[in-house]
Amino acid sequence: MRYRLIPAVMVIAFTVSSSPPAHAQWAVYDGANHVQNVLIAARTLQQIDNQITSLANQAQMLVNQGRNLASLPLSTLSTLQSTISQTTALLAQAQNIAYSVQSVEQQYQQAYTSVSSGMSDSALFSQAQTRWQNSVGGFEDALKLQARVVGNIPSASSAMTQLASASQSSTGALQAAQAGNQLLALQSRQLSDIQAELAANGRATALQQARDAATEAESDAQYQHFSQHDAYVPGAVSMFGGSGN
Repeated sequence: MRYRLIPAVMVIAFTVSSSPPAHAQWAVYDGANHVQNVLIAARTLQQIDNQITSLANQAQMLVNQGRNLASLPLSTLSTLQSTISQTTALLAQAQNIAYSVQSVEQQYQQAYTSVSSGMSDSALFSQAQTRWQNSVGGFEDALKLQARVVGNIPSASSAMTQLASASQSSTGALQAAQAGNQLLALQSRQLSDIQAELAANGRATALQQARDAATEAESDAQYQHFSQHDAYVPGAVSMFGGSGN
């Protein structure tokens, strides 16, 4: 029995030893290649982030340009022009001697510098009345203009408040510049009002001073007329139809 088992064991051993050896399948890890891929991905993400930031900056720049080009929604120029026109109209309505060099030269020569002793009493009276009317009209014109200037103060104050607020809340350079320009225009109008008022007051004062000077010349002419009459001769006066003293 032992003799028969030996060949069987030998066959099994031979079979095992003659079979080809088995090999395990393992993935190969390349560390350098992995690091390189990570760096490339990081650089790509950084480039994308830079592009996003650049686009955001460009968009903000366009927004800022739009704000800088935006016009100021508030405009007071029409109101300023209206008040200036009203003041100019009052100056144009000056009575008698107007604000004109030619008018002043002509009328001043006739009413203020032509007084002489050779003029008749009626002519002297007529010129005196003309000078009085000129003085009264000059003061009236000055009072009207002063009333206009004072009436412009509330509108100027309101416009200044609105423009100052618009300048502080402006969203861009153009709005700030336009608000500043309108403030300068408002100040120019106020200066024009002051200039017109000074001119009207000066005109009234000048007319009165000229009248005073002409009155002195008129008084001298009247004295000359009086001195040319015959001396006074007293005589008897009859009262109540009676005679005697």
